[in-house]
Amino acid sequence: MTVRHFLSLLDLGADELRALIHRGVEIKQAMRAGQAYHPLSNRTLAMIFDKSSTRTRISFEVAMTQFGGNAIFLSPGSTQLGRGEPIEDTARVMSGMVDAVVIRTSSHSMVETFAAHAQIPVINGLTDRFHPCQLLADVQTYFELRGDIRGRRVAWVGDGNNVCHSWINAARRFDFVLTVATPNGYRPDASLVDTAGDAVTLTDDPLTAAQDADIVVTDTWASMGQESEKERRSAVFEPYRVDAQLMRRAASDAVFMHCLPAYRGHEVTADVIDGPQSVVWAQAENRLHAQKALLEFLLVAQK
Repeated sequence: MTVRHFLSLLDLGADELRALIHRGVEIKQAMRAGQAYHPLSNRTLAMIFDKSSTRTRISFEVAMTQFGGNAIFLSPGSTQLGRGEPIEDTARVMSGMVDAVVIRTSSHSMVETFAAHAQIPVINGLTDRFHPCQLLADVQTYFELRGDIRGRRVAWVGDGNNVCHSWINAARRFDFVLTVATPNGYRPDASLVDTAGDAVTLTDDPLTAAQDADIVVTDTWASMGQESEKERRSAVFEPYRVDAQLMRRAASDAVFMHCLPAYRGHEVTADVIDGPQSVVWAQAENRLHAQKALLEFLLVAQK
């Protein structure tokens, strides 16, 4: 059977993604009920991370442990990749030793090259272009709290970054409407927006984006690797802070989402992220359960 990878949400069909979301909910419920489930016994996940991580690393390591498998964490200086070994060679070697690989790095093309030469599933743990695992958790969170996301309205407020790109792909696959509010010069990739068609609308007005939204979502204004731009970005994004006034424009039962880490007083005010509409802690926990469903899909269901 052909090896399946998860480099973006578009690597899976709409029905497959919906099945993953429902499976993540089932796995979560089973774990809370104390049911043991070890489908990945004697399986090993390699984790190549050259970007720092809290939620991605912990969730994948715990997922493998709870599934009866093992995880190996590889930092930049701990492999021959750090000394210039070709990506293609590393992919071939690791394919003969481990069962899957998660890569968290800046260059999306690096992950694509690795996957092209791997004989095992490769998972995108974050690149400068996409963060698909985050969206599995986000969509699962909405399903659990409000039901199907199909036909809902989502407002993205802030930088048109990698997480925004994955929300664009999610709008296509899960059939909801996404309005992206960004300053000029910080919009998401035009090719992604164009291929999304009517599912995505762009604006420079955050209040317009939030109008009647079922979900309001944001992210840090300066992502990893953009620390030198922090002061300039703070000035540009000041009008894009998610605060109580903006949340009042959303639907009365709207939820606030953030992939974390969050910086209170910058992209979101404390009263919003720590308030009753915030579901950020549920999102964070669901990284574990959604990724369990993904690992099961790639390593068990595809056999």
